[in-house]
Amino acid sequence: MFHKEGGKIILIATSVTVVIFLLSHQLTSILWLEKAIQIATLVFLLLILQFFRNPNRRIEANDNIVTAPVDGKVVVIEEVFEEEYFKDKRLQVSIFMSPINVHVTRYPVSGKVKYSKYHPGKYLVAWHPKASTENERTTIVIENRIFGEILYRQIAGALARRIVNYAEEGMQVRQGDDAGFIKFGSRVDIYFPLGTKIEVSLQQNAVGNQTVIAIKE
Repeated sequence: MFHKEGGKIILIATSVTVVIFLLSHQLTSILWLEKAIQIATLVFLLLILQFFRNPNRRIEANDNIVTAPVDGKVVVIEEVFEEEYFKDKRLQVSIFMSPINVHVTRYPVSGKVKYSKYHPGKYLVAWHPKASTENERTTIVIENRIFGEILYRQIAGALARRIVNYAEEGMQVRQGDDAGFIKFGSRVDIYFPLGTKIEVSLQQNAVGNQTVIAIKE
């Protein structure tokens, strides 16, 4: 299953692959070069398909946990000053997505969308300390009945050039549902109230909709 945001790109990549396969014997009379062109084109198509894959990970919403909004590696767990919305200290957990990860963003909690804003910006590498405040990004805040307000931020990386965000202010959203997509390498930050019990550790591989990031007992 593939994400709808990849529909146009997948169609173009498939069409290009078919054309090159049909014409490759006309591009060169050297057999090994013809095969190399075909293999390179097929590998390119497979990379596009794997990037836009969208595994079916439906879950039962649970207000006592915050689930990972994306696949990737936990690269930050620290207390920071969140300057855009809360304007106070929060506990930040960041997940870095490489180009080979699933790039679907899923709602980490259920609740009402209180804030949703897009910010144009730079394209620093996603793990750069200033990426959270200087890169192209979207900031979304969901009010959950157990955790209160949870903020997550989609951040573009050096390769990412388009962030898709489906959250609109006033919407009621369900934990685990499709919240958007970030194309070609990126990061997601999640901000919790101080004292929240974090269930992941640095360098841990998180799986969207499956890994529990935080819990309320």
